Amino acid sequence: MTGYAGDIDLAHRLADAADAISMARFRALDLRVTAKPDLTPVSDADTSVEREIRALLAHHRPDDGLLGEEYGEQPATGPHDRRWVIDPIDGTKNFVRGVPVWATLIALLEGDRPVVGLVSAPALGRRWWGAGGVGAYAGRDAASGEPIRVSGVRDLADASFCYSSLTGWEAAGRLDAVLQLMRDTWRSRAYGDFYGYMLLAEGALDVMVEPELSLWDVAALVPIVTAAGGTMTTLEGTPAPGGTASGEISAIATNGPLHTDVLSRLGRPTAR
Repeated sequence: MTGYAGDIDLAHRLADAADAISMARFRALDLRVTAKPDLTPVSDADTSVEREIRALLAHHRPDDGLLGEEYGEQPATGPHDRRWVIDPIDGTKNFVRGVPVWATLIALLEGDRPVVGLVSAPALGRRWWGAGGVGAYAGRDAASGEPIRVSGVRDLADASFCYSSLTGWEAAGRLDAVLQLMRDTWRSRAYGDFYGYMLLAEGALDVMVEPELSLWDVAALVPIVTAAGGTMTTLEGTPAPGGTASGEISAIATNGPLHTDVLSRLGRPTAR
């Protein structure tokens, strides 16, 4: 493993620390949950995980920038345009209700391009990671990783389609198109947040779409999906993630052969 080997190793160390904190608070009777200004929940586990990751990065990568969902942006101070993007707990609503589908998302960006991604879902006993030139892997931890690859499905009629909340697609003006795509595919399920993308990277499903995301929701997913052989763009067809840190990001992820067809159905034209 070369190129980003040191960064991947560090991402695993960050994930190990995050897992210890989050699992200790998962289903805890004294878990503290408050509402952020946008009315989404945040737990004491979210903030504790992000603080720990920030402390570790300050020690191991002091010159790199950092963007986290809970504590915002810390610009890079070094000569290289490197930035870590962290979602301490993706799927907080699941976490606070005791549903085990949640994860810590860790990404490294060079400029605006995600180059390393790691997703750790300790309540599922599963971790995924990937980078260009390295490939994509999944396992319980770094030592148990096995290569993963997207499916070879080439016809939407044979495809397993995954989507996020339908209300988001309604707000985006694409609900009818999503419903038609559900009818035209073999199977549709709503595995939300990170999980649909990781199932796609493993070849368990073939299409995953979301109309609105923040950078910390998607940055870690891109290197894993693409290293597994998949394609990931915005609804405009530009390479993911695009957009800004606080929203206006969308995602269409496929196994590759299905991408043009899905994009033609759900995509929106780029403003001229």
